Formats: sequence, structure tokens, C-alpha cells
Amino acid sequence: MARRVVVTGASSGIGAATVRSFRARGWDVLAVARRADRLAALAEETGAETLVVDVTSADDVAALAAHVAATGGVHALVNNAGGALGSATVEESDVEDWRTMFEVNVIGTKRVIAALLPHLRNGAVASGSADIVTVTSTAGFVSYENGGGYNAAKAAEHALVGALRLELAGEPIRVVEIAPGLVKTDEFALVRFGGDAAKAAAVYDGVEDPLSAEDVAEAIVHSVELPPHVNLDLVTIRPVAQAAQHKLTRGPLTPKA
Repeated sequence: MARRVVVTGASSGIGAATVRSFRARGWDVLAVARRADRLAALAEETGAETLVVDVTSADDVAALAAHVAATGGVHALVNNAGGALGSATVEESDVEDWRTMFEVNVIGTKRVIAALLPHLRNGAVASGSADIVTVTSTAGFVSYENGGGYNAAKAAEHALVGALRLELAGEPIRVVEIAPGLVKTDEFALVRFGGDAAKAAAVYDGVEDPLSAEDVAEAIVHSVELPPHVNLDLVTIRPVAQAAQHKLTRGPLTPKA
């Protein structure tokens, strides 16, 4: 019997790549996001089931849980919905940008977990185990200038995951955190910089092989397909060009003579 996974933030980037990767491995996938047109295209491409859901809406998430219960349950959840807004200092940044980042990255993650956890428990009864994977960011571990709001939101999401793992101790439910570094996707930087394509491109300028959405998706699916007694508590995934949050090589990677 095919296992079923819910993937949030599935309309683009890491979320869409994760849907494709799960489908390629034979999983049933419920892909959820806000943009119906993107979801429709993804469904046509992959055969995934889709549902329009805004994780900041309590009503939408309640509808998601009801849909899951009515259509076969769930064995795994990938919390991928999130994102960054703005590149100003703590002093000058927009409070509404911070509010939105917390609503999506933190409150949205909490809301979806709380709504689907009873159904994941049912899935664990049926198949022996269940999984909750949350995509955070290395930005939650090391702060950087002009990123305070995103740093704070991802640090809070990291703390949420840690608490959840302790709270679920004794149950056959793995709690996995995937924390990517520099990932080049179609929208992340573009959204962060308010549609400024030049600023978005500059983030990756000269970086040899930044991570792709597919690289992160591979790590997500791998963590779920390991034997059920193996838990990858925290996976930090960066391109080789990024030795640390503050050390990024721009230009060719070459061995020393």
C-alpha cells in the first residue's frame, strides 16, 4: 500500500521539488499551497493530489485536516511553507514583514502540525511509524546583518521542532529538521527583495553550484525513507562553496597546488 505525505508550500522551489521526488518514489502526495494555478500545473505534471491552503489561515488548515481524514489519512508531513521578506536592519525593517514571517514560518508550522498530528498517529498505527519533517534554515543558527526578522523566525521554528521531538518521545513518530544554507530557487530571493531581480541574482553571483531545490528535496525524502528506527534529528545542508553562514566563496573552487 502506498504511503501518503502532505507537503506544504508545494507550489514552487523546494516544495515542488519535494512533491516530484516523493511521486517518483511511488508515494501518494497531497501538495498544498496558496496558488491554485501552480498547484494545477504540478498535479498535471506529477499526478499529485492538491489542495489550496494558506497555512496562516486557521480555517484553511482545519479544512486540510478534514480533507486528510476523509481521503485516506497521512503517514508523513513536510512543513516547507515559509520564506523571507526584506533586507533592512532591525531598526529600519518593517514590523509587518516580521509579523508575516512569524505567521508563515512559525505559527503556520505549529498550526499544521497540531491539525495533522492525530492523523499522523493513526498513520503510525496502520504502518508502524510516521514522520514530521520541517524545513528550517541555517539562518536560524547564525544571525547576519539585515536579516534579523528571518533569523528570528527560523530560530523560533528550530526551537519549535526541538520541543516537538521531546513531546513525542515514546511514540513511533520521527521529528526531522532539514536546515539548508544557500539554495538557488526560482522565487526565494526574488520575493525577499520585493521582486528586484538584480538584487536576487546578486545573492548567487559567482557562487559555484549553490544548492538546488532538488538537492534539498533529496535530503527530505531520504530522511523519511530510512529504516523507521533511524531519526535524522537535524540535517544541515550547504553547498561546498559555503563553508559557514558567514563564509561564502565566490569564484571557482580549485585545489591548492
